[in-house]
Formats: sequence, structure tokens, C-alpha cells
Amino acid sequence: MRIAVGSGNPVKREATVRVFPDDDVAAEPVPSGVSEQPFGHDETRRGARNRAETALGADAYDLGVGIEGGVAGFDESAVGIEEGGVAGGRFEGSGIGASATGAGEDSEAGAPAATELYLVMWAAVTDGDRWGVGAGPSLPLPTPIAARVGDGEELGPVMDDVLGESNVAEKQGAAGAFTGGKLTRTDALDAAVAAAASPFLSDLY
Repeated sequence: MRIAVGSGNPVKREATVRVFPDDDVAAEPVPSGVSEQPFGHDETRRGARNRAETALGADAYDLGVGIEGGVAGFDESAVGIEEGGVAGGRFEGSGIGASATGAGEDSEAGAPAATELYLVMWAAVTDGDRWGVGAGPSLPLPTPIAARVGDGEELGPVMDDVLGESNVAEKQGAAGAFTGGKLTRTDALDAAVAAAASPFLSDLY
């Protein structure tokens, strides 16, 4: 098969090659159609779907793959809808800025406040008719980094600054930095692509 990955990032291509090692995997830089720093599962997943669809149509490809990373609040549901509290401004719908009790602080039961942010990643795979969508692991952002992202900075440049490196997103990624190299960005995105590709890998679908 000819497979297009909707990104010029070599890490995203390598993650896809791991899932489809016997196929021709090409990088097709395409726009995500979402913000540079997606907030919430909905926006992140939408970016992955947009990339997959646009990449598929870039040439005579059999599959299009889209991968998008973002950040999400603690008490957001998997579809991007708050389960409690009220968030506003940039964080509306992301669960950021209010706890599950709406107080913005830890509840008496000890539940973490929604101001916690997690690195999330979604992938989408399509042949033009069928779709597969799946997620990779979620990793908690360290408090100082979460604060900067919450104030409007993009995670990629923040990680470059914190680590004193350039293009961390094309190397170990934030995932590698957060886990001491136990889980690199390629590993995390590989899991997301494998999950999204399930309908194309198994006869159970």
C-alpha cells in the first residue's frame, strides 16, 4: 500500500512506519486546520482527522494518516466536554480553570483540580470510506510547564526552552523528556497510530 502521513515531521512518519513496516510510507506536509497548540481532546482529534483526509487526497494513496498532539484538562471527558465546573476564554470546553466541583481547587475527596494539564495525542487513519481513530498515552505536564502552556505558550517551544535544545518535537519529544527516555515521542505516537489503524489491521471490524 501507499500511505501518506499528514506531516513533514520525521517522528510522525517513523511512528507510522512501525505500524506499517511493509508498506510505502510518505510524508505529506499538510495543514491541521486547528490551532498551533490544540486544547482539549476534540480539537486535537479534529486536527488528526483533518491531516489524514488532506494527506490521502494529496496523491494516489491507499491510506491517509493524521497525527496530532495537544493538551487537555483533567476533568474533561474523552469527547472534549466538561464533566463539571465552568471554564472560560481559551480553555472553554477543555476542563481547565475549574475543578470537578467548580471551585478550581482539589475537592475534599482529594480529586485533582482541573488545572492539571496532560499531553495527549490522537491519530486518524482513512481510506476515504472507512475511518479509524485512536489515542496514545496521556502524560501529565510538570507544573511549571503546564503554567506556561496555560498562559498561551506552545508546548514545543516551551520544551525547547526548558531543555536548552532545538526541535525537541522531532527527537525524543516531551514524552521522552517526561519519562526519562522510557517512552519517546515515537513510541507514544506509534501507539496512537496502531490504535487508529485497528479497523485496517484486524478482521474483527
